Parts: sequence; C-alpha cells; structure tokens
Amino acid sequence: MNGDPRYSIGELARRTGLTVKTIRFYSDRGIVPPTDRGPTGHRRYGLDAVARLDLVRTLRDLGLDLATIRRIVDREVSLPEVAAAHADALAAQIRVLRLRRAVLTAVARRGSTPEEMALMHKLARLSADERQRLIEEFLDAAFAGQAGNPAYAGIRRSLTPDLPDNPDADQVEAWVELAEMSQDPGFRASLRHLAEQHAADQADAPGVRRDAVALARAEVEEALAAGVDPASPRADRVVAALTSRYAHLCGRPDDVDLRRRLLDRLDAANDPRRERYLHLLSVVNGWPATESLAPVLDWSIRALRARTSA
Repeated sequence: MNGDPRYSIGELARRTGLTVKTIRFYSDRGIVPPTDRGPTGHRRYGLDAVARLDLVRTLRDLGLDLATIRRIVDREVSLPEVAAAHADALAAQIRVLRLRRAVLTAVARRGSTPEEMALMHKLARLSADERQRLIEEFLDAAFAGQAGNPAYAGIRRSLTPDLPDNPDADQVEAWVELAEMSQDPGFRASLRHLAEQHAADQADAPGVRRDAVALARAEVEEALAAGVDPASPRADRVVAALTSRYAHLCGRPDDVDLRRRLLDRLDAANDPRRERYLHLLSVVNGWPATESLAPVLDWSIRALRARTSA
C-alpha cells in the first residue's frame, strides 16, 4: 500500500476534471477523504479517490443528494437499491410533469376559464381508485335496477374508461370531458332510459343479446350507402326486414305497436351525448375511433315515421 501513488488535491483535480474547490467540498464532508497528509500537511489522495470522484460526479448528475451518495461510497447501502428507489421516484415525477403538460395543452386548446382549468386539473389528478369510483357511481346510476342482470356486466365494461398512467393531452382532455358528462343528470337519465328499454326487450325474449340499434345497423347500412330515400318505396323491404327481426327479438307481432316501440328505442338511442361519450371513451382507452351511428339512426327513424300512423 505504501508504494501506491499519492495525489495532491491539485493533481486530483487535473485527473478528474473537477475543480479544487469541489474536491475539497467532497473531502470536507467525508465523501472522498484523503488517504494521508504530506510533510507540509497538505491532503494527499490515493487511486481510490479517482474512482470515488467519478462515481460521485455520476450520482450527482443523476440527482442524488450528498447524504445518499456518502452512504453508497461507504457501502452502507447498495447502489442497485438506491438506483431502484430513485428510478421509481423519477418515474412518479415524470408522470406528474406529463400530466401537467397535458392539462396545460388541453387548457390552451379549449380556451378554458380559470375555473374550468381548476376543475380540469382536479379531475386529471384523481387517482386511479378515485377515477374508478367516479365512473362506477355514474354507471350504477345509469344502470339502476340492472345490477343482477349478467348481460349488463359486459356493457358496463365496454363503457368504462381507463386513463393510462402516462396520458397524452388528447386523453386528458377526453377524460375531463367524459368525467364532466358522467355528472350530468340529464345524460344519466338518458342512459338509464336506454337500459330500461333494452331490459324490457330482453324480458320478452330471454337470452337476447343484440339491441335495436345493432339490428338497425345490420339492416340499414347497405340502403344508406346506396342512397335509398327512407321515405321511398325502395325502403319498404329494408324496413320490413328490420321490423321483422325486431319482432323476433321481442317475441311480439310485427304490427304498428311494434314499429312505434322500435321507433321509441331508436329515438332514445339517437342522443348526441351518447355518441360523444363513446368517442371520448375510445380516445381515453386508446381504442380505434368509433363509427358514428347517427346516419343509420336518422335513416331508420325517418323510415319508421313515414310508415307509422299518428
């Protein structure tokens, strides 16, 4: 050991690229202690000081505090343990920064007032558990009375947003609007009405899964694409197929009352808020964009009204 080279603080500074002042600072705090002192009393450092200073500089660049760095170089705590803890902390900070950026971007897009920005920030900062409770309360209200119906478990899942840990600005903005919609009593009542109608159709024919909207889409899309006027005779065959399938679904005769019933279902489903919710849901969950059903519903409603007496 006595033959190992010794460096003055100036020589150590030249070898490491650090300033004398910085090395003295680390030395005074016991992070890089001198090996001994020369005849004149000046500090001298061994080869291990070079390695220590390289490690200290790296750890400082990574944002570690001096107390933690000293524990690492003194081997009181392992570097992997500290690295894991700081990686987790940085990941949390990154999530917060991304969320703040997303909120600010959304505010800039929407031209929000200070009150709207405060609400947006509050909704965006909800924890995953808080977001889940908010949506579960909304769906409980929308599907009141259907809790015991197993057919609605899948429907609930398909209507549940799941904001990722690192959302982009579009997802944050969509989540905030969706959360606002979920608190709208009118929208809740509209969804509850749809659920009650679907439940009534299922009660007439147990085991049925498709609803009136799905039937309309299946029967009407081709005529819609072909430009068939819903009030024209060319639409008669399409309407007849639709009402026949709906009558089979409900276990009822295909008569005027059934057509009025179907018209009521499609009218209720043709709510722009419902379509908006589904669009926002796709954005939040990262799903493919939903196709608008408004053209199908509009065509079906016009066709049924033209063939249903007052």
